[in-house]
Amino acid sequence: MSIDLSGLSAKELGALIKNAKKQQTIVAKRPAISKVRAQLTKLAKAQGYSVEELFGGTAPARGRAAKAATSPAKKAVRKLGKVAPKYRNPANPKETWTGRGKQPRWLAAHTAKGKKPEDFLIKK
Repeated sequence: MSIDLSGLSAKELGALIKNAKKQQTIVAKRPAISKVRAQLTKLAKAQGYSVEELFGGTAPARGRAAKAATSPAKKAVRKLGKVAPKYRNPANPKETWTGRGKQPRWLAAHTAKGKKPEDFLIKK
């Protein structure tokens, strides 16, 4: 984390240092996070709950498990079947479009000139 301090006056820097030291003493007085986590888990178990029930999701992982949990997971991708083309470029009949995804450049160029996509429908 970097903060650009070059534009601050001496008075502003002094106030910033004072606030930073104040925050540092507050943070230093707090108990360790592992200690608080253990106390919360113990209290939840004593009352018959789990941390997951109380706070939703799962408890934060620690150590190597945390690194593995934060790595990007493979998302389930819904496979779509092949679809017959619906639109054809009159200038180049090999260029077609199914109507899915981004509009091809040739169709975008024609629609920019005022034509409608329906004008390029493939007749069955």
